[in-house]
Amino acid sequence: MIRPRRIGHATFETPDLDKQIDYYTQVMGLVLHAREKNRAFLMSKIGILTIQLDLGSTARLKTLSFEVAPGSDFGAMAKFLSAEGIKSDLRNDSVPGVGQVLAFDDPKGTTIELFSEWSFLGKHLQHYGVGPLKLGHCAYAVGDPKAVAEFYCKVLGFKVSDWIEDFFVFLRCGVDHHTVNFVRGTKQQMHHIAFELKDFAHMQNACELFNQRKIEINWGPVRHGPGHNVAIYHRNSDDQIVEFYIELDQMKDEDLGYFDPKPWHHDQPQRPKVWNRDYSGNLWGPLPMPDFRRENDYRAQEIEAVARAAAAR
Repeated sequence: MIRPRRIGHATFETPDLDKQIDYYTQVMGLVLHAREKNRAFLMSKIGILTIQLDLGSTARLKTLSFEVAPGSDFGAMAKFLSAEGIKSDLRNDSVPGVGQVLAFDDPKGTTIELFSEWSFLGKHLQHYGVGPLKLGHCAYAVGDPKAVAEFYCKVLGFKVSDWIEDFFVFLRCGVDHHTVNFVRGTKQQMHHIAFELKDFAHMQNACELFNQRKIEINWGPVRHGPGHNVAIYHRNSDDQIVEFYIELDQMKDEDLGYFDPKPWHHDQPQRPKVWNRDYSGNLWGPLPMPDFRRENDYRAQEIEAVARAAAAR
C-alpha cells in the first residue's frame, strides 16, 4: 500500500494567470519563485513550494501532490497501482524543488503526484498579504463521498478521521485531522482549499487585510466540530473558496487512536466518530451564509436543467 505522509503542493488551472498571481502574492501572502509564459510557482514564506498555477481555459484544481517516505520504491508503487487497475506514469516535470513524481488520476479526475525528494526554495522570505504557514487540506464536492473515500483509504492508505452523517468525510494521511475531505454535491468541483495560520492574532490580521481589500468573509470566524479548527472563509479571484485555519486537531499516536486532548473537545478522549449535521459545522460562531454553501451556484444549475428539459420537449 502507498502511504503518503503530508500534502505537498496544489496545481490550479486559471484563465487569468496574472490575476491569480496577484491574489496569491498580495492577498494570500505567498512568494513568487518563478514565472514562465504559461505557468508560475509560488512558495510559502519559509520556502516550500505551495501552489503551481497553469494557464487554462477554466478555473479548476488540476493536481494534488503528496510526499512519501524517503527512498520509496516508485516501481513497486506503480505495480501496486497497476494491480488495482490504475495507470501511472513516472515523470520529471522540472517542478522547482521536487524530484521525480509518480502520477495517476483519482476517481474524480484529479491527478495525484507522489514525491519523495524535495528541497526548500528559499528561507526568511519577504512577503505581503496574510502569509500562511503551509497548505493544509483540500475539500472536494463529489456525487458519492463514500466511494471516493474508499479509494483514498484502499489505494493511498488514508484513514477516516470523522464523518458528518453520510455526506461529509474527513481523511488524514499524517498527524493533522484532515488532509482531504469529500462532501456530497450536485456538481463535481473543488469545494475549498485550506491554509494554516499561526494563531488567532494571525487570523485577526487576515481579517483586517480582507477589510482593507474589501474581500468578503463568507463564513467565520467559527470553530468547527470535526477537527475543531477555528476558520474563516473567503473567495479568491477565480471564485474558489479559500479557508484560513488554526488549532486543527492532531492524532500524534495512531495506536492510541484519539486526537491530542484539547479543552474544547466535547468528548474525552476525542476519537473518530460520526457527527450530527445540525451542530457539527460550528461549535461557536455564525452559521454559514448561502454564498459559502454555493446555494446560488446549485440553484443556477437546477434552473439550467429545467430549461434544457423544457427545450427538449
